[in-house]
Amino acid sequence: MKRGRLCIAAWLAALLLAGCGTSAPPATGGHSGSASPQVTQDVRFTASDGITLRVKIGGRGALAPRPLIVEFSPYDPGCCAEYAGPDYNYLQVHIRGTGDSDGGFDALGARSQQDVVEVLDWACRQPWSNGTAGVYGFSASAIMIYNALHLRLPSCVKSAVLMAGTHELYRDLLYPGGIPNIAAGTFVLVGIGGPAASESFSRLQRNPLESVLPTTLAMFDVGLEYLQHPTLDDWWQERGTRGDVNHLPILMITSFYDVEPRGPFQAFQQLRSDGAHLFVYGAHDGAPAGTEDARYNEQSAWYDHYLRGIDNRVEQHPRVQMLLSDGDRLDYLAGKFLAYDSSDWPVPGTRWQALALDPARSGTAQSINDGSLTLGAPAASAMQSYPEIASLPTETDPHTTGVVGAMTFGSYSFNTLMTAIPQLADMTLMEPLSLSYTSAPLTQDVMSAGPVSLEITLSSSAPETDVYAVMADVSPDGRAHPVATGRLRSAYPDVDPERSLKDADGDIVQPYGVYAAKNDAAPLAARPYRVEFWPIGNRFRKGHRLRLYLVGVSAYHLPALPGVVNVSVGANSGARLLLPVLPGSALQLN
Repeated sequence: MKRGRLCIAAWLAALLLAGCGTSAPPATGGHSGSASPQVTQDVRFTASDGITLRVKIGGRGALAPRPLIVEFSPYDPGCCAEYAGPDYNYLQVHIRGTGDSDGGFDALGARSQQDVVEVLDWACRQPWSNGTAGVYGFSASAIMIYNALHLRLPSCVKSAVLMAGTHELYRDLLYPGGIPNIAAGTFVLVGIGGPAASESFSRLQRNPLESVLPTTLAMFDVGLEYLQHPTLDDWWQERGTRGDVNHLPILMITSFYDVEPRGPFQAFQQLRSDGAHLFVYGAHDGAPAGTEDARYNEQSAWYDHYLRGIDNRVEQHPRVQMLLSDGDRLDYLAGKFLAYDSSDWPVPGTRWQALALDPARSGTAQSINDGSLTLGAPAASAMQSYPEIASLPTETDPHTTGVVGAMTFGSYSFNTLMTAIPQLADMTLMEPLSLSYTSAPLTQDVMSAGPVSLEITLSSSAPETDVYAVMADVSPDGRAHPVATGRLRSAYPDVDPERSLKDADGDIVQPYGVYAAKNDAAPLAARPYRVEFWPIGNRFRKGHRLRLYLVGVSAYHLPALPGVVNVSVGANSGARLLLPVLPGSALQLN
C-alpha cells in the first residue's frame, strides 16, 4: 500500500515539476519603453554566517536605480523578462541550499527567514536600487515571505504581492486535517532538489567540501523531518506565519481550487487591518477563460501605487474580489463563473445553513446508502458504514487535481483529458464506494462562499482512520461535480474554540483543529468530530441538488490503515453540514 502511494506521489510530482518551476509573472513595468533590451546580471550575496546566495538581477536597458521587486524562491524560475521592465528592476534570489545557493536547505526555517532580511537590506543600498522595494511570491516564494513577516524588514520594503502560499504550512498544505499530503511533500523535494542538483558543478568549482554535500544531506534531512513530525509541534510552528510586525499592505491572490487555498484566506483575516486585499481569481490552477489579464493588472497597479506613488486608487478597490465557480472546476476554467466583491472575508451577512444527514433514501445516487440532506430534523436514525480505502483523487480532491490539470503537454493538458472523459472529474467512479447524502432540488440559485464545517459522530474498525468528505453540485442530469473537500484524521478530535470561526449564533463554522498530539480512539469506539473544509466558492443553480459524500481518503495522501467506518446519522445524531450562504441567497428545497 505504501509503495503504491509513493509511486502515485512521484507521478504527480513529475507532472507538477513540469509546470511549476516558473513563477507566474506579476506583469509589472511593461509600460513605455518595453522595447529596450533585457539586461540581467548574476551576483553572489554573502550572508552574515558566510554562506553565499545566488541573486539574479534583471531590468530593461541599463540597470539604473529603480524600485525593486524581490522574490525568494527554492525553485529555479526563469529570470527576469516577464518581471523587469523600464519601471522596476527584478531580483530573483535562490534561497540557501537550493538552485545555485550554498548552504543547507532548512525547510523555510529561521536561517532562511533571516536571509530575507539581510538580502533586502543589502539590495536596497545597491546602485541599481532607488531605495524602494516590494516583495513578490508565488507558492513557495510566497510562503517564504509569510514566514518572515514576524521579523523587522528594512524600511525600504513598502508592500508585497503574494500568490497562493500557506498561512500555516502544516495544516494548509503538508498535513491538512492531520493527514500526510505525500504528493505535495514529494513535489516540494523533487521540485527543489532537481535545480539544486543541476548546479552541482558550479558548487564544486566554488567549494566542493562545503557546498554539494551539505546541500544533498539537507534535502534528505528535510524529507525525514517531514515524516518525523506528524503533529503540529514546535518544528512546524517555526515554519508558519507569526504575524507581521512590518504592517505591509499585501495583495493576496488565490483560488477556490488552488492546491493550498486556505492560506491566503487565513492570512487576509489576520492582516486585513494592515491594508491587505484578497483577490480570488486563480493561482496554481490557472485563471478562468477571459480573466487571464485581470490578476496581472491588479498586481501591477498594486506595485505602481505602493512602490512608485502613482495615485491609481488601487487601495480603494473592493477589499475582497472573487470569482465563484458555476457548477465545477472545469466549468469555472471554461469561463462559467460569477464575480462577487465584498468588504471582508467571510462576507458580512453570510449565514451558515444547517443541513442534517438523514438516512431516508433520496433515490438519486448509486452509493452504499443513498441518504438525504434535509433542512428539518430527520425522523429516523441509523448507523451506516463505508470502506476506508484510497479514493480516485481526480474525483475527490479538486484542489490538487487543479494543479495537475493546469499542466500543459504541447497543445493538450490533463484538463483536456478530464473534459473528454468526465467520469474522471465527477463522482461517478467513487460513488458506489461511498456514503452519500443528497438534498431535494433547489428552488432558486444559491451563492455559497466561505468555510464549510461537518459535524459527525463515527467509529472505525481501525485504531486510526481518515474522515474524508466531498461537497458536490449535482446537475439535473445526475452528474455530481465536486466543489469542496474536508479532511480530518481521527486521531485529532479536539478543536480550539477560541481560534475557531463562529457565526452570529455562536456555532463553530470553521473548526480550528488541535494537532499538537495524537488522541487515538479504541477500535469501534464512537466519538464526535468537526471536519474543516477548505473555502467553497460556488453558485448552486435552481434545480440542482447539494450532495455530501463520505469516502476513502484521496490517493494523493498517505492514508491511515484500511478499515470500515461507521457513521451515526439521523434523529438525535447531531450529524449536520454547515454551508455558508451569501447575503441575497436563501437555501430552499422542493
